[in-house]
Amino acid sequence: MTNPNDPPALELRGIDMHYGYVRALDGIDVQVRGGEVLGLLGDNGAGKSTLLKVMSGVHRPTGGEILVHGAPAQFTSPADSTAAGIQMVYQDLALVDAQDIATNLSLGREILRRGPLGWLGFVDHKAQRRRAAAELDRLGVRTAAVTRPVEMLSGGQRQVVALARGATRVTGERGGVLLLDEPTAALGYEQTEQVQQLIRRLAADGIALVLVTHNLPLALAVCDRIAVLNRGRKVADVPAAETGNDELVGWITGARASMFAP
Repeated sequence: MTNPNDPPALELRGIDMHYGYVRALDGIDVQVRGGEVLGLLGDNGAGKSTLLKVMSGVHRPTGGEILVHGAPAQFTSPADSTAAGIQMVYQDLALVDAQDIATNLSLGREILRRGPLGWLGFVDHKAQRRRAAAELDRLGVRTAAVTRPVEMLSGGQRQVVALARGATRVTGERGGVLLLDEPTAALGYEQTEQVQQLIRRLAADGIALVLVTHNLPLALAVCDRIAVLNRGRKVADVPAAETGNDELVGWITGARASMFAP
């Protein structure tokens, strides 16, 4: 983890989100530091997805403040959060199945050929493959050849490619933030282990990660800290090493009292 004296990579203060008379988020305070994995848990309708959409710029909050590395930020679109070093990995992965791994890693940052062909928009596929292979090596990712189409990959390999694509966009001199929405929802045990190892490697590289999941064993195994939402309010925020399955289930279902005053 980064220096504890450094400001959080991403901090939300007093976030409210209203849809007419419905209050989806109620005064949410949450932060994640570089090199930390924050688990965000809660039942369906608890507000997890809404909070991720606020972090990623999809939704503009009704109230509250967002800070990135200690500086106030306003997100009016996902492009704003991307520019601030925040990447979202959606549950459906948003990969182009018919294209190879290298092309998927390069979406939105294609390498054009030199000279007139580049002016006409022709892509330098060889250069993209070299860059993709180097980026995967740097992340410690061992998957199929970068020339293999995504449609030929297993579920775990597809998830790793999606995580790697997000990671290549948030690494740098100042580590960014990677938001993960149910990254293991459709995976088996071995594939979940593969994703779990990559999450820890990304955290070791200084990236801050926010993990939304219903998989409590995964959250306890991979997260440094866990926050629980219930009906739009944060009811718990604890180090993962200091809690357990029964306590988390109690907060998620509402059987256990909130850690915070109403």
